[in-house]
Amino acid sequence: MNKIYLWGFIVTAAMLGFTYMSVIGSKGGLNGDIVNILTAAAAVALVLITVFTVIKYVRQMQVDTASGELANEKWDDIGEYLNPIPTGWGILFLLTMVWGMWYFLIGYPVNGYSQIGEYNEDVAAHNTKFEAKYKDITGDRLIEMGESVFLAECKVCHGLTADGIDGTASDLNVRLEANVVKYHILHGSNSKLMGTENPMPNRYGIMNANTDYSPISDAEIDVVSEYVANGMTGEGADVFAGACAACHGADGKGQAYVAPNIATFDIGLVVTILNHGKRGVIGGMPAFDRLNTKQKEAVGAYITSLSAKE
Repeated sequence: MNKIYLWGFIVTAAMLGFTYMSVIGSKGGLNGDIVNILTAAAAVALVLITVFTVIKYVRQMQVDTASGELANEKWDDIGEYLNPIPTGWGILFLLTMVWGMWYFLIGYPVNGYSQIGEYNEDVAAHNTKFEAKYKDITGDRLIEMGESVFLAECKVCHGLTADGIDGTASDLNVRLEANVVKYHILHGSNSKLMGTENPMPNRYGIMNANTDYSPISDAEIDVVSEYVANGMTGEGADVFAGACAACHGADGKGQAYVAPNIATFDIGLVVTILNHGKRGVIGGMPAFDRLNTKQKEAVGAYITSLSAKE
C-alpha cells in the first residue's frame, strides 16, 4: 500500500475518533438535537473530504505530468494550462451549494430555535395582553400611562419636563417654535405627518399673501413663523390666510389627507410621529417601533395635555 494511503487511513481514523469522543461520546451525546446531529455530520464530512482531497492532489503531484494547451498569457514566464476544473471539485462545489441552501432554508437556522425569535414572540404576546387589558382606559388614566411611557422612553432627549433640554430636542410644551416653522417653510417637509407620503413644498411652492403668484418673501416667512409659534395669535394672520390656510385650514388645525394640525398637538399626530419618526431643524427623531399601539396613544394624550396647559 502506498504510504500516502496508509497515512490517510491513519489520519482519518484518528480525526473520526476524536470527533466521536468530543461530540457523540460525550455526556448527553447528540441527544436527538438537530443542531448536534448536523454539527456531527458536518464534522465527519469535513474529515472525509479533507483527507480525500489531500490524498488525491498529493498523489497527483507524485505521478502526474503537465500536459495540455498553454494559455497565451504569461506572468514572469510562467504559463497556465487550459485544463477544465477537476470533476470532483466541481461536483463537491455544487453539492456544497445545495447543502447550504437546504441548511439555511429547511434544516437550520430558519426552522431552528432563536433567542431573538422567542423574544419577539414573547413581546407580541405581552403587547396583545397589554392592549386587551388597557384598551378601554381614557382621560386622566390614559394621560398617566402616557407620562410613565414618556419618562421611560422620551425624557432622555426631551427632558423630564418635555422642554427639549435647551434645544437638544423639540419643546413639547408648545406645538411649534418659530425656528421650526421657518425651517419647514424654507425647506419643505416630508415627515409623513399625515401617515403617508404627502410632502409640503418649500418656499418656492408657497405663494405669498398678496396672491401675485410669487414665492413667499423672507419678511413674510419671519412674521408667519412667529404667528404660528404664538399659537395662531399676533401679527401674521393675513400672511397665514394667504399662504398657509389653503392646506392647514383657517385655524391651523389641518385638513384630513391634506396637511397636519400646526396649531395644537393631538393624539393622532403624535402617534404618526412615533410611527414614522421626524426630521427637522434640530435633526432626526427615530420611529419608536418598540412601543405598542396603546402606549403610543397614551404618549399622544400626555403630550397633548402638556400643550393644553399653556
